[in-house]
Amino acid sequence: MTSSRHVPVLLDRVVALLAPALDHDGAVMVDATLGLGGHTEAVLTRCELARVIGIDRDPAALELARTRLAPFGDRFTGVHAVYDELPDVLDELGLASVDAVLFDLGVSSMQLDVRERGFAYSEDAPLDMRMDATTGLTAADVLNTYSAQDLTRVLREYGEEKFARKIAGAIVRQRETRPFSTSAGLVELLYAEIPAPARRTGGHPAKRTFQALRMEVNDELAVLRLAIPAAIDAIAVGGRVVVESYHSLEDRLVKRAFTAATRSEVPLDLPFVPEGSEPALRLLTRGSEKADAHEIEQNPRAASVRLRAVERVHPRGNAA
Repeated sequence: MTSSRHVPVLLDRVVALLAPALDHDGAVMVDATLGLGGHTEAVLTRCELARVIGIDRDPAALELARTRLAPFGDRFTGVHAVYDELPDVLDELGLASVDAVLFDLGVSSMQLDVRERGFAYSEDAPLDMRMDATTGLTAADVLNTYSAQDLTRVLREYGEEKFARKIAGAIVRQRETRPFSTSAGLVELLYAEIPAPARRTGGHPAKRTFQALRMEVNDELAVLRLAIPAAIDAIAVGGRVVVESYHSLEDRLVKRAFTAATRSEVPLDLPFVPEGSEPALRLLTRGSEKADAHEIEQNPRAASVRLRAVERVHPRGNAA
């Protein structure tokens, strides 16, 4: 499968940020969004003292990653879980802390490539979009049961769709006679409802709606809101949290959490910082880092990436 060898976005930079925290015996990293294991493979190859716990909510991705990472033996442990369950995963494995946590947010290449998962709008497929296909509402369920008001909220908030209200109204009208089941019907509706001038800019007219439905189905922002503080709390001194976001709402949430964890509570006019009042973490990136033009040309998904990282410099007893 070609996607299993797909090179993750900003791979070298991500590994460079993680490596200093993993350069000692017994080092442990959590890959909180394992996917097909590309980041984990690179870390296990380049950081020979480290082992990785890989978390993924998608059983199919987890199986493929386990096969890919089998040559590393017991240096890799795969866990079926959602990444906001990080504290429970570490507790079950008997780990009080780890040395690094990585998040590569959004949908994986495998999920996009497998037609039956319904993540892609480029071909007709069942409107599923669940990252864990064994549980929860599907995208079709959302389209066929949400009120016009709730659909508008989802499209506007998660898809930043300017025509959210118009699209939501059309969805409610259409489902009365023809409930949604596959992507072709939804794409057809979006072409009809989004004005022609707007369709000519900003990529495929279905992109924003499909993104919004995926984020709603998988409750992605609520999960992330819990997961980032949990990751910050999980790292030991010298440990690092690295996050790749692809949506402004995700990046804003990460930025807010990192800013809070690295902010000093000492008044600005105080000439020194009293011992014990230092921020427990420091920023490793200035703002968010982006992919360069060459990488974007090789991998269009890289165009929207925003990379942020922090390091713990004081024990958890300090502020943060």
